[in-house]
Amino acid sequence: MKEIHVDRITGCVEKLCMDANYFLNPDIYESIKSSLDRESSENGRMVLDTLLKNAEIAKQERIAICQDTGMAVVFLEIGQDVRIVGGNLYDAINEGVRRGYKKGFLRASVVGHPLNRTNTGDNTPAVIYTDIVEGDKIKIDIAPKGFGSENMSAVKMLKPSDGAEGVKEFVVRTVSEAGPNPCPPVIVGVGIGGTMEKAALLAKKALLRPICSVHSDSSIAELEKEILARINKLGIGPAGLGGNTTALGVNIEVYPTHIAGLPVAVNIGCHATRHASAIIE
Repeated sequence: MKEIHVDRITGCVEKLCMDANYFLNPDIYESIKSSLDRESSENGRMVLDTLLKNAEIAKQERIAICQDTGMAVVFLEIGQDVRIVGGNLYDAINEGVRRGYKKGFLRASVVGHPLNRTNTGDNTPAVIYTDIVEGDKIKIDIAPKGFGSENMSAVKMLKPSDGAEGVKEFVVRTVSEAGPNPCPPVIVGVGIGGTMEKAALLAKKALLRPICSVHSDSSIAELEKEILARINKLGIGPAGLGGNTTALGVNIEVYPTHIAGLPVAVNIGCHATRHASAIIE
């Protein structure tokens, strides 16, 4: 049984909060760059070029890519042979978020009560998901989620008879209705199956996948390709100014479901779709 002290977790989370907000992921950077050659709109090309310049400045100056530095969503994969010592795991994570947002000069965007709306002042608490896996390591993914894109997300309980075509129509309609609000070009995470909340979690996890990746199930990979093509025919374009680069990628994750249901969730990520990960051994 390996012991891992909570102080290591706090330090890791602190760094990941800053890294995720400062550094645009390479797959997204390269996708925006390659989209410049395919973008038909002059305004669209201008926006894409500006996004690349913005990413470079954020990286060099170590400042936030976007003023909305998001609510910290934390995905944990904890090896079943790990024993966490020195304190409470979730307290350690929230302390890491607190330090990272303060040290990194990142905006505090969390309110302590959804109706009373008083800012907590340090971007805590984080939203934390925990999976127990084999091994003796802890993997941490930090995904700061801005709400320009989060507010455009949706869940739909389709009927089994709606099938793949129903999934396509729902995802494309969700992106179409979002328009310019989620700061396109977007990355679209889709969760299919499970229950209502499982589909939503799958959709959010899908945004962690590199947008250049292809699903291992060929039928799902084809579905990703078809939905992306449909979305880019909507004409929303970069920043909503028109063009054929509305989405950079569509990532789908699936899970078994009930015979009577077909839950589908769409979690839209903005052009930055920030996330950073590390493994504690």
